[in-house]
Amino acid sequence: MNTELTGAGSIQESDYDRKYELKVFDESKAGVKGLLDSGLTKIPKIFVNEHRKLEETSTAAAAESFEIPIIDLKGIAEDESLRREVIGKVRDASENCGFFQVVNHGIPISTLDGMIDGIRRFHEQDAEVKKEIYSRDYSSRKVLYNSNFDLYQAPVTNWRDTLCCIMAPSPPAPQELPAVCRDIIIEYSNKVMELGQVLLQLLSESLGLDPNYLRDFGCAKGLCMFGHYYPACPEPDLTLGTSSHTDSGFFTVLLQDQLGGLQVLYQNQWIDVTPIHGALVVNLADLIQLITNDRFISVHHRVLAKAVGPRISMACFFRTQLPTESTAVYGPIKELLSEENPPLYRETTVKDFVSHYYSKGLNGVSALEHFKL
Repeated sequence: MNTELTGAGSIQESDYDRKYELKVFDESKAGVKGLLDSGLTKIPKIFVNEHRKLEETSTAAAAESFEIPIIDLKGIAEDESLRREVIGKVRDASENCGFFQVVNHGIPISTLDGMIDGIRRFHEQDAEVKKEIYSRDYSSRKVLYNSNFDLYQAPVTNWRDTLCCIMAPSPPAPQELPAVCRDIIIEYSNKVMELGQVLLQLLSESLGLDPNYLRDFGCAKGLCMFGHYYPACPEPDLTLGTSSHTDSGFFTVLLQDQLGGLQVLYQNQWIDVTPIHGALVVNLADLIQLITNDRFISVHHRVLAKAVGPRISMACFFRTQLPTESTAVYGPIKELLSEENPPLYRETTVKDFVSHYYSKGLNGVSALEHFKL
């Protein structure tokens, strides 16, 4: 099979066979990094995002003055007045922008830096080693590598490769994890699960519920870790690292390097999430918007492609992944409902929600639309 992909603008639209080009890219098992390593100077047509080409830089005043809130968690276990203040900040961020950054969260900077280095080591090792775990089987594999989980569903391909590890409720055997980052993945997953419990307490209390409500509701049962690698892009204005989307779980804890590129949609304007060394980005996801009946919001975000790179991040999605782990049914929390606030969504399992999310791909439409009453 011919392994060369068509460059943007090199052929007539009528001669362009997108499905074939996707298949060629997929079967190479080399990912976006493999394309870059081959020396290409123009991105293949499958990556060209027509909306990105037409986009104009925003200069809206509201967007210019807004910054994602930074919340300091230091001392919240000991100081009740400080805890109430932090709960207020979490509530405000969760209701108004769906994103915040946390500092003094209890995970050492050495662990954060080690996790970024581990993802770099995985993606920059020999391509033949990575190919051994290349797969699109998200229904049974706990550890896999590929480029674009929604390669055949999404309208456009993103400039990104990913290592996926399902770490909870039942983690893979240690030998299933890539040797170059095995120890740090295990260490980081344990620490981020502990942080997840703290965040769920704050989110529960900010809803006026018992501190353990969301934990007991099952919101921290699962953990999916996606180690993203965004290579430098020769034509960054034509594509995206990750298309505009909302996340499918309850909430996400994101570790990003210092390169930047993450943007959040706020008042119809794209806002940069400025990297802070040692901070973690927390964003609320679709399932928490569903169970809070729109009290908390899951907002669109994206990652820009850049001429410099790689950009490296680790996104930890708090939700189950495998069908056998996703039998619980979730709907709007009854304590939050009333005659004036009736349920907006039908009940669903995580399995059905994630299945719908994966089948539609990152097409710019929230998966929540499918579950509205």
